[in-house]
Amino acid sequence: MNNRVVITGIGVISPNGIGKNSFVNSIRGGVSGIRNIPDMEKHNLLCHIGGVPEINWNDYNSFFAENELLDADISIKYGVLSGIEAWRDAGLEINDTKNIDTLTDCGAIIGTTFGGIEVFIRKILPLVDTGNFRKLGSQIMEHFMPSGTSAALSKILALSNINSSNSSACSTGLEAIYFSYQHIKNNKAKLMMTGGTDLYSSYCWAGFDSMRVLNRSSNNNPSIGSRPMSATASGFVPAAGSSVLILEELEHAIERNAPIYAEIVGASVNSGGQRNGGSMTFPNPKRVIDCIQDSIHQANIKGDDINLICGHLTGTKADSIEINNWVAALNLSNNIPYINSLKSMTGHLIGAAGALETAAAVLQLHHDFVHPSINSEDLHPEIAKLIPREKIPLKIIENAGLKYIAKASFGFGDVNSCIILKKYE
Repeated sequence: MNNRVVITGIGVISPNGIGKNSFVNSIRGGVSGIRNIPDMEKHNLLCHIGGVPEINWNDYNSFFAENELLDADISIKYGVLSGIEAWRDAGLEINDTKNIDTLTDCGAIIGTTFGGIEVFIRKILPLVDTGNFRKLGSQIMEHFMPSGTSAALSKILALSNINSSNSSACSTGLEAIYFSYQHIKNNKAKLMMTGGTDLYSSYCWAGFDSMRVLNRSSNNNPSIGSRPMSATASGFVPAAGSSVLILEELEHAIERNAPIYAEIVGASVNSGGQRNGGSMTFPNPKRVIDCIQDSIHQANIKGDDINLICGHLTGTKADSIEINNWVAALNLSNNIPYINSLKSMTGHLIGAAGALETAAAVLQLHHDFVHPSINSEDLHPEIAKLIPREKIPLKIIENAGLKYIAKASFGFGDVNSCIILKKYE
């Protein structure tokens, strides 16, 4: 089978926007969601800034209580909120699951890197350490397990196709989209909820700080801390949040008159084997190039057909390597597309990064604009040799003439993922 797959719903919990509409307005305006996080300083991290969604949880207490999620891990709450928004955005109804048949053609794959750790630190660790584990309650595992988001959404929406979670470090969110795309393409489902979610915790982010890969120079000016492609970049800014997309088989979407944001026309995942320049923390350039080119081949286009690259681009020394890989993979010489990095505004959402960045890519394609890559005014000299300054916009580019967007994510363990998005026609 070779079903066409489209995106019909978008849900977002982002450091710079709660909900799709708020998020798209923020990325249009180059609005940073990075701020000072007192808890990081309290725990003596040298990086004190991060991207954490500003949510009034009281607004959702009744919803979480109704669905037995009041005490769930924050990653699950993020994922469920973005999932419900995506479901409604796709024109789908939330029915009483006790009185309807399950949706056998609909499933969920929502990934996470740190999901469950917030509940572990907040509840499991202190109760077990004091010998009071019996107070954990009968729901502790469903509030703690990494697959808790997809399981909770399956329960709320009666999804009974595949119900799973994946984890591949910073490639997780985009990899989940890849798996869901393949599931529909191969006629295993008609509709999939997919994406990623990750939480805030100093206990997680401390590991990155100890590796000296976090920004430590912008504690007094958080909004300039995330500087992908910049000569003065000094590490990435950690972040939290979630994005869930609704992927759907084209004919199924047309039949129910669903909104269609974009079509996925190519996708690939691979790993570099931690050889030939690849390691636990750096990608094997050849396999990065293979991943991008495989996606391009599936889309039946050429590299110079790409109008925008939505890179992984974190604000570390790996940015120059990534740009070199893009140039090689797309065989770019004259027709260099726009390139931007959402992380300049949100920070790095780890397991949710690829999902939120895909949401941003889809919104840019659908509304035909290129969002700015803020804090990149002083391009790294290695990048400046390869890409003209005007191809990395500091301000929004309206009426950009977008038809194809390439989005890629890379992660610890030398893992790679890439998708090609096409404007739906």
